[in-house]
Amino acid sequence: MGGVGVAVGLALSSVVVDELSRSTVISGFAGTATVLGAALLALPTAKASGRGGRRAGLSLAYTAALVGCVVSALAISLRTWPLLLAGLVLVGGGSAGSLAARYSATDLSPKDRSARHLSLVVWASTIGSVAGPNLAEPADRIGRSLGLVEKAGPFAFAALAFALAVVVILVFLRPDPLTLARAGAPVEESGRNRTIRTAWQTLRSTPMARRALVMIAVSHTAMVSVMSMTPVKLHHDGSNLDVIGIVISLHIAGMYVLSPVVGWLADKAGKVPVLVLGSALLLAAAALAGTAGHRVWQVTAALVLLGLGWSCGLVAGSALVTESVPIERRPAVQGLSDLLMNVCGATGTIVAGAIVGLLGYGMLGLVVGVMVALAGLWLTAVWRRTS
Repeated sequence: MGGVGVAVGLALSSVVVDELSRSTVISGFAGTATVLGAALLALPTAKASGRGGRRAGLSLAYTAALVGCVVSALAISLRTWPLLLAGLVLVGGGSAGSLAARYSATDLSPKDRSARHLSLVVWASTIGSVAGPNLAEPADRIGRSLGLVEKAGPFAFAALAFALAVVVILVFLRPDPLTLARAGAPVEESGRNRTIRTAWQTLRSTPMARRALVMIAVSHTAMVSVMSMTPVKLHHDGSNLDVIGIVISLHIAGMYVLSPVVGWLADKAGKVPVLVLGSALLLAAAALAGTAGHRVWQVTAALVLLGLGWSCGLVAGSALVTESVPIERRPAVQGLSDLLMNVCGATGTIVAGAIVGLLGYGMLGLVVGVMVALAGLWLTAVWRRTS
C-alpha cells in the first residue's frame, strides 16, 4: 500500500511542478522535496522505532505522507507550486516508511539470511509500486468526475493508499519484530535512548558499515537524479502521461521485482561483490540515458538498469549496515543511513534539475556516470586490499 502511494506521486510530481512554475529547473525541486522529506523523517521514524518498536516508527512515517498528499491536492487546486513542494516534503514520509520497513525484516533474521529477508520486504512493494504510476491517469479521471481539479485526483488516491498502510501496520504488525528481538538480546545501558551521536560513533568504529553507507548513498543519488528528471524529459519530448507511467513502472519493476534474487546473491556471494555489481549496472544506465536522445525505448532500458543497480546497492548495503552493528544501536544507525542517503539524493535532484535545465539530459547521464564509476573503483580497491 505504501508503494502505491509513493509511486502515484512519483509519476506526476515533477510534471505538475513544471506546469505550475513554467520552469524546468524548478521542476527538479519536486524530486528534491520528496527525497528531502524522506531524509527529514528518517530520524523521527528511527527514534520512534527505538522507543516504541517498528509499529510506532512506520505509522508515523505513513501518516506524514497521508497529510502531505492532502496538502499537495490542495496546492494543485490553488495552482501554487510552493505549497505543492511543501506537501511533497511530507509525501516523502512514504519513502521513509518504505525504507524503514525493510529493516523490520532483519530484526529477527539469522546473519546469513539478512539480505534475503530484507529483500522480501523490498519485493513486497512491487505490485503497488509498479501499478502506481499507471493508476495516475485513471485516478485523475475519477478525481475530475468527483469535482477535483486536473491532476489532484492521483494525490487524493495516494492519500487513501497511505491511510490503508497505516491500518495494516497498526493492526497486523504484531508482535513487533524489534521489541521481540530486543527481548532476547543483551541490552546496553540506556540503549533504547541512543542518539544520533551514538550512530556516528558506531559508524566511525565500524569500517564495513561505513563503506556500505557510502555505497547506499551513491546508489540512491544516482537513481533519484536520473529518475526524477526523466518524466520531465519525456514530457518535453511529447510523451503523454500513459507513456511516462509505463516508463516509470518499468523502472520501479527494475528496482523491486528481482530484489529477492539480489538478496539471495548477496547472502551467497557476499555483500561487497553485489555492491560492485550495482555500480556497474548504474554506470551502464547512465551511459544509456545520456545517449538516448529522443529514443523512448533507450530511456526505458536505462531506467530499468537504473532500478536494478539501485536494488543491488540498497539490498546489499542495507544488509551489510545492519549485520555490522549491535541490535540496540541498529535503529539509530539505520535512521542515520536513511537520512544521509536521502540528503544526498535531495542534493542530487537539485543538481540534476539545474543540469538538465541548463545543459540537457545527456549531460546529466555523464555526471552521474562519473560519480558512480569513481565510487565503484574506490570500493573495488578497498575490497581487494582487505580481502
